[in-house]
Amino acid sequence: MLVLAAAGWNACAQAPVQTAGTLVIVPAYAEVKYPNDEAHVTFMIEEQDKDKSVAASRVNQKMKEGIDIIRREDPQATLRTRGYYTYPVYPDDQPRVSNRPRQPSAWRVGHYLEMTTTNLTGLSRTAASAQRVLALNGLYFSLTEPTSRKLDAKRIEAAYANLGERVAAIAKAMGRNPSDAVLEMVDLEASGAYAPQQDIQAPKAMRSAAMEAAPVEEPSFEPGEATLGMRIVGKLRFR
Repeated sequence: MLVLAAAGWNACAQAPVQTAGTLVIVPAYAEVKYPNDEAHVTFMIEEQDKDKSVAASRVNQKMKEGIDIIRREDPQATLRTRGYYTYPVYPDDQPRVSNRPRQPSAWRVGHYLEMTTTNLTGLSRTAASAQRVLALNGLYFSLTEPTSRKLDAKRIEAAYANLGERVAAIAKAMGRNPSDAVLEMVDLEASGAYAPQQDIQAPKAMRSAAMEAAPVEEPSFEPGEATLGMRIVGKLRFR
């Protein structure tokens, strides 16, 4: 009796699991890499003087000179000024008197300039020339819009191919033929889970009042490469 019971148990344990109609959710992911072909550079100028108008005049003059230098070195670069600021500077040892505003000992004036360029080979020379007048405040590399659009198709293809590979592996593990799987739904980007990081804020401004129009050694830049990824989720059912 025990032998017959054990044989019956083994037969049940070895019976294949029925997978007809099984619904399977399959996540997949793929990445494509490409060299960055665009640079975003932030320059700035800051001056300090007891006379607010004197500090502003120096900032305006140096910003104009810096823009002229960049346009001469890289005529195709796109320039945009932003962040003009003026604020008072108070001495640390000035006593506070109630009901009386403190008197500033000087005024600090600054201005930012953003440059976008695809001329990466001449970027070091352009930056060094501009640094004779302006301070280099921030730098990051990215892909141009045409390159991003071109790579978008490639990352979709790569993600869909990875989905197919995972479906085949799942079918094999279930003892089924991949052709038995019917893809009912494909969710690109996994419902918005993918969010490329493109916005990089420049560091806090540093004082540049002591800069002189002296030659500057060219900085070394390495654009590196961008990685574009895509998540994809497929819902399939086995016949």
